Amino acid sequence: MSRVKAGKVTRSRHKRLFKQTKGYWGQRKNIFRRAKETWLRALSYAFKGRKMHKRSMRALFITRINAAVKSRGLSYSKFMHALKKADVRLNRKMLSQIAIFEPTVFTRVVETVRS
Repeated sequence: MSRVKAGKVTRSRHKRLFKQTKGYWGQRKNIFRRAKETWLRALSYAFKGRKMHKRSMRALFITRINAAVKSRGLSYSKFMHALKKADVRLNRKMLSQIAIFEPTVFTRVVETVRS
């Protein structure tokens, strides 16, 4: 039986990986084993990072709403509870945008919720 070398296939696979690890430091970009380890870790960090970004943005929205509501004499938790009771369907992102860019509208929302 003759020996089959998978040169073409392997080289193309390696080149594809090296293209993705371009710009990494040291052996992490040009030694296949190191590059693959680093690339897999980078993918997992990217996945985790997408989740963490959503979490940190929600925390930012809550902080902004809390600051805006405090200046109008309410607490964040009471405001959110009143929103639910009044059936006002605005998410935290929209509430924070309104609080920053349309303070008069936000004041009206707070007054609506209070009554």
